[in-house]
Amino acid sequence: MQLERRSLLLTGASRGIGHATVKRFLEDGWHILTISRQPFSSACPWEEGGENHIQLDLANIGSIAKAIPDIRRRLPWGRLHALVNNAAISPKAAAGGRLRPLDTPLSVWQHVFNVNFFATIALAQGLKDELIAGRGTIINVTSIAGSRVHPFAGSAYATSKAALAALTREFAADFGPFGVRVNAIAPGEIDTSILSPGTEKIVETEIPLRRLGSPREIADTIFFLCSGAASYINGAEVHINGGQHV
Repeated sequence: MQLERRSLLLTGASRGIGHATVKRFLEDGWHILTISRQPFSSACPWEEGGENHIQLDLANIGSIAKAIPDIRRRLPWGRLHALVNNAAISPKAAAGGRLRPLDTPLSVWQHVFNVNFFATIALAQGLKDELIAGRGTIINVTSIAGSRVHPFAGSAYATSKAALAALTREFAADFGPFGVRVNAIAPGEIDTSILSPGTEKIVETEIPLRRLGSPREIADTIFFLCSGAASYINGAEVHINGGQHV
């Protein structure tokens, strides 16, 4: 008889924080499912990755409901122990600059909120029974940009992350009685391929530790929040930014 493994569903796995998170959970033997708009990426290879990757455009909210039965089918024990909402988009202006609120078309606002916010709701609602069965954990990846005007993050991205932080508290209150914990992590400047030019100035002047964070440091925090060591942490937003928020 196959021994039951804990199951993780992660959105946005092909690079950076998502890639590091897949590696961290694999080290502990978790059964992993990933969701991305792109096909399974050889940049983030892992055992059973091709079989357990779901190509899904999270901007299309209607398609998420249609994908729920397929996700359930890939949970061999009918339980989901961790849902990590990591996928996000942050469109830039034509010249690569920051999109301010008055310059951002409503269509872009809607697109960003679909991926960064509404998809989180759709997945949690669709997989509620599996999360409850697994007494699972939801981790929402917010951002330091959700609590301040950031020089590089666009307004739609920042406000979607602020909304996601509020949703984390709402979910924590709603899911808590079922034994499901919901928390958020708010990364600051992390050493990934999407860093904007000029980030080095932030490191020099705004981050007390005077360095970038690593994707592994984010992944380790996500793993901790999904573990028994964090069994009484619920409704929290953990800042992972080297002190940039102080």
